[in-house]
Amino acid sequence: MRRYLRPIELSWGADARRAIAAGRAGCLGGADKIAFSAVERITRDGESIDRDVVAYCDIRDDPLLATVEQPRPLAARFKPPALMGIVNVTPDSFSDGGLFAVPGDAIAQGLRLAEEGAAILDIGGESTRPGSEGVPEQEELARIIPVIEALAAAGHTVSVDTRKSAVMRQSARAGAQIINDVSALDHDPMSLAVAAELQLPVVLMHAQGDPKTMQRNPVYADAALDVYDWLDARIAACEKAGICRDLLIVDPGIGFGKTLRHNLEILQQATLFHGLGVGLMIGLSRKSFMTKLTGEKLAARRVMGSLGGAVHAALNGAHMIRVHDVEATRQALAVAAAIVDPSIAER
Repeated sequence: MRRYLRPIELSWGADARRAIAAGRAGCLGGADKIAFSAVERITRDGESIDRDVVAYCDIRDDPLLATVEQPRPLAARFKPPALMGIVNVTPDSFSDGGLFAVPGDAIAQGLRLAEEGAAILDIGGESTRPGSEGVPEQEELARIIPVIEALAAAGHTVSVDTRKSAVMRQSARAGAQIINDVSALDHDPMSLAVAAELQLPVVLMHAQGDPKTMQRNPVYADAALDVYDWLDARIAACEKAGICRDLLIVDPGIGFGKTLRHNLEILQQATLFHGLGVGLMIGLSRKSFMTKLTGEKLAARRVMGSLGGAVHAALNGAHMIRVHDVEATRQALAVAAAIVDPSIAER
């Protein structure tokens, strides 16, 4: 039997701080910007799932609650919700493949995203879009190392989006400060050991299957709980390998081996993932599931749908949001934050 807590009845800003100070609510994801005054208690025993709702005050002594509320030092370092700007140094990425395949163009794009407000620049040299093929290690390195070196030398925080341990190591030498692995260090048998050696922050993303096959009829017993359990197991594997929990961030992997319904269920239950006790990143920018909701087939024109998802992620306590459109997202989040906490206008 397994137990989970999903924080609900959220409040933000000054209202959140007052509720927390009065002991009526808890801190969502370790910060006092968002409070929750109740939880959905979930019990899973085989195929049976039971749910009920209980007030925060009535479960203060539950050890699972302490995990939901514990501070996330790594996430706090980036002043959440931090924007991770996407720089695809590839000819075939789903959204902008080919636009920044030349290192000089990728460097310019990274500098542009940093100017717009990206706290982290995520550099990738291998597309992991549905149906994509992998690329050889040396080709991936040739694409991204000049970009990482230039952006790190300019003083920016750089993450490397890769599944390969050798690329992780070379990227760290070039100045990358974060590893973002869509396989959660599970694709390459050496990745856990290399990540433990490097002691850099790691984003562990969930995916069902590999990019080439992941959208062929993905199936879950319960999408949100299954993803939670898988990520929990990867956190345990990291700790066993010598990677401190404080270095970890989880990403539920929207669009990676999931149907529209799976994606929506996971996003709707986003606060569940704070129970893992690590930072939470959401990446849904321009993804194809939006086409069924908005009718927009062209990835570059899914900006408005992406903004809706980004605001939802921020209001549910995501510590990081991975986006293509940094300036638009920054503006949307600034307005949403002011609406839920009008005291911002007086600062």
